[in-house]
Amino acid sequence: MFQPGTAGAQAAKAARLNLNIKIALIAMVVIETLLVTSALVPPQLWTRVLPNSSSSALNGPFPNSIAPLISLLIYILPTAIGFLSRTWQKALLCATLPGWIALGLFLVAATFKIGAFYLVSADHVTANVSVLELFVALGGIGWLGRFLFKMG
Repeated sequence: MFQPGTAGAQAAKAARLNLNIKIALIAMVVIETLLVTSALVPPQLWTRVLPNSSSSALNGPFPNSIAPLISLLIYILPTAIGFLSRTWQKALLCATLPGWIALGLFLVAATFKIGAFYLVSADHVTANVSVLELFVALGGIGWLGRFLFKMG
Protein backbone atom coordinates (compact mmCIF):
# COMPACT_ATOMS: atom_id res chain seq x y z
CA MET A 1 0.00 0.00 0.00
CA PHE A 2 1.02 3.57 -0.55
CA GLN A 3 1.71 5.94 2.31
CA PRO A 4 -0.74 8.89 2.38
CA GLY A 5 0.70 11.96 0.69
CA THR A 6 3.23 10.08 -1.43
CA ALA A 7 3.38 10.25 -5.20
CA GLY A 8 2.09 6.67 -5.44
CA ALA A 9 -0.95 7.46 -3.30
CA GLN A 10 -1.70 10.54 -5.38
CA ALA A 11 -1.39 8.53 -8.60
CA ALA A 12 -3.73 5.84 -7.23
CA LYS A 13 -6.24 8.52 -6.23
CA ALA A 14 -6.04 10.10 -9.71
CA ALA A 15 -6.54 6.69 -11.34
CA ARG A 16 -9.67 6.06 -9.22
CA LEU A 17 -11.01 9.50 -10.13
CA ASN A 18 -10.43 8.86 -13.86
CA LEU A 19 -12.20 5.50 -13.61
CA ASN A 20 -15.16 7.09 -11.81
CA ILE A 21 -15.38 9.80 -14.48
CA LYS A 22 -15.35 7.18 -17.26
CA ILE A 23 -18.12 5.21 -15.53
CA ALA A 24 -20.17 8.41 -15.06
CA LEU A 25 -19.72 9.30 -18.74
CA ILE A 26 -20.86 5.86 -19.88
CA ALA A 27 -23.87 5.96 -17.55
CA MET A 28 -24.88 9.43 -18.76
CA VAL A 29 -24.57 8.40 -22.42
CA VAL A 30 -26.76 5.34 -21.79
CA ILE A 31 -29.39 7.35 -19.87
CA GLU A 32 -29.44 10.08 -22.53
CA THR A 33 -29.79 7.46 -25.28
CA LEU A 34 -32.79 5.91 -23.52
CA LEU A 35 -34.43 9.30 -22.94
CA VAL A 36 -33.93 10.53 -26.51
CA THR A 37 -35.10 7.20 -27.94
CA SER A 38 -38.25 7.32 -25.81
CA ALA A 39 -38.83 10.92 -26.95
CA LEU A 40 -38.73 9.84 -30.61
CA VAL A 41 -41.36 7.13 -30.17
CA PRO A 42 -44.61 8.38 -31.74
CA PRO A 43 -47.44 9.26 -29.29
CA GLN A 44 -49.77 6.77 -30.98
CA LEU A 45 -47.47 3.92 -29.99
CA TRP A 46 -47.30 5.09 -26.36
CA THR A 47 -51.11 5.21 -26.17
CA ARG A 48 -51.29 1.63 -27.46
CA VAL A 49 -48.55 0.39 -25.13
CA LEU A 50 -49.87 2.29 -22.09
CA PRO A 51 -53.67 2.45 -22.62
CA ASN A 52 -54.44 3.17 -18.94
CA SER A 53 -52.14 6.18 -18.75
CA SER A 54 -53.86 9.49 -19.38
CA SER A 55 -50.56 11.25 -20.14
CA SER A 56 -48.97 8.65 -22.43
CA ALA A 57 -49.72 10.59 -25.63
CA LEU A 58 -48.08 13.71 -24.21
CA ASN A 59 -45.29 12.38 -21.97
CA GLY A 60 -44.72 8.84 -23.22
CA PRO A 61 -43.98 6.40 -20.40
CA PHE A 62 -43.34 9.15 -17.85
CA PRO A 63 -45.98 10.47 -15.43
CA ASN A 64 -46.93 14.16 -15.51
CA SER A 65 -45.16 14.76 -12.21
CA ILE A 66 -41.68 13.97 -13.57
CA ALA A 67 -42.14 15.09 -17.19
CA PRO A 68 -40.36 18.44 -16.57
CA LEU A 69 -37.43 16.55 -15.01
CA ILE A 70 -37.16 14.33 -18.10
CA SER A 71 -37.05 17.41 -20.36
CA LEU A 72 -34.38 18.93 -18.13
CA LEU A 73 -32.30 15.74 -18.24
CA ILE A 74 -32.48 15.59 -22.04
CA TYR A 75 -31.08 19.12 -22.12
CA ILE A 76 -28.57 18.95 -19.23
CA LEU A 77 -27.00 15.52 -19.75
CA PRO A 78 -25.13 16.41 -22.98
CA THR A 79 -23.71 19.46 -21.22
CA ALA A 80 -22.59 17.36 -18.26
CA ILE A 81 -21.09 14.81 -20.65
CA GLY A 82 -19.08 17.57 -22.31
CA PHE A 83 -18.04 18.93 -18.93
CA LEU A 84 -16.63 15.58 -17.80
CA SER A 85 -14.80 14.89 -21.07
CA ARG A 86 -11.06 15.62 -21.15
CA THR A 87 -10.87 16.55 -24.85
CA TRP A 88 -13.22 18.51 -27.04
CA GLN A 89 -13.38 15.63 -29.52
CA LYS A 90 -14.56 13.23 -26.82
CA ALA A 91 -17.00 15.85 -25.52
CA LEU A 92 -18.64 16.28 -28.91
CA LEU A 93 -18.67 12.58 -29.73
CA CYS A 94 -20.07 11.44 -26.38
CA ALA A 95 -22.65 14.25 -26.23
CA THR A 96 -23.84 13.50 -29.76
CA LEU A 97 -23.73 9.69 -29.61
CA PRO A 98 -27.15 9.34 -27.89
CA GLY A 99 -28.75 11.40 -30.65
CA TRP A 100 -27.05 9.34 -33.36
CA ILE A 101 -28.19 6.07 -31.80
CA ALA A 102 -31.75 7.23 -31.10
CA LEU A 103 -32.19 8.76 -34.55
CA GLY A 104 -30.75 5.64 -36.15
CA LEU A 105 -33.18 3.40 -34.30
CA PHE A 106 -36.06 5.72 -35.13
CA LEU A 107 -35.13 5.87 -38.83
CA VAL A 108 -34.88 2.10 -39.11
CA ALA A 109 -38.27 1.70 -37.42
CA ALA A 110 -39.81 4.45 -39.58
CA THR A 111 -38.54 2.75 -42.74
CA PHE A 112 -40.90 -0.17 -42.13
CA LYS A 113 -43.91 2.14 -42.08
CA ILE A 114 -42.94 5.09 -44.29
CA GLY A 115 -40.33 3.78 -46.70
CA ALA A 116 -36.62 3.70 -47.35
CA PHE A 117 -36.31 7.37 -48.30
CA TYR A 118 -37.70 8.80 -45.07
CA LEU A 119 -34.22 9.92 -44.02
CA VAL A 120 -33.51 11.97 -47.13
CA SER A 121 -36.80 13.87 -47.40
CA ALA A 122 -36.13 17.58 -46.96
CA ASP A 123 -38.20 18.24 -43.83
CA HIS A 124 -36.82 15.21 -42.00
CA VAL A 125 -33.19 15.94 -42.82
CA THR A 126 -33.53 19.40 -41.30
CA ALA A 127 -35.13 18.10 -38.11
CA ASN A 128 -32.58 15.29 -37.68
CA VAL A 129 -29.60 17.57 -38.24
CA SER A 130 -31.06 20.09 -35.78
CA VAL A 131 -31.19 17.45 -33.05
CA LEU A 132 -27.56 16.52 -33.66
CA GLU A 133 -26.50 20.18 -33.78
CA LEU A 134 -28.19 20.80 -30.43
CA PHE A 135 -26.30 17.93 -28.80
CA VAL A 136 -23.00 19.07 -30.34
CA ALA A 137 -23.56 22.61 -29.04
CA LEU A 138 -24.49 21.40 -25.55
CA GLY A 139 -21.48 19.09 -25.36
CA GLY A 140 -19.21 21.90 -26.52
CA ILE A 141 -20.65 24.29 -23.95
CA GLY A 142 -20.06 21.70 -21.24
CA TRP A 143 -16.47 21.18 -22.35
CA LEU A 144 -15.84 24.94 -22.41
CA GLY A 145 -17.35 25.11 -18.91
CA ARG A 146 -14.40 23.04 -17.65
CA PHE A 147 -12.21 26.10 -18.06
CA LEU A 148 -14.48 28.24 -15.91
CA PHE A 149 -13.94 25.76 -13.09
CA LYS A 150 -10.25 25.19 -13.92
CA MET A 151 -10.62 21.47 -14.64
CA GLY A 152 -8.51 21.92 -17.81
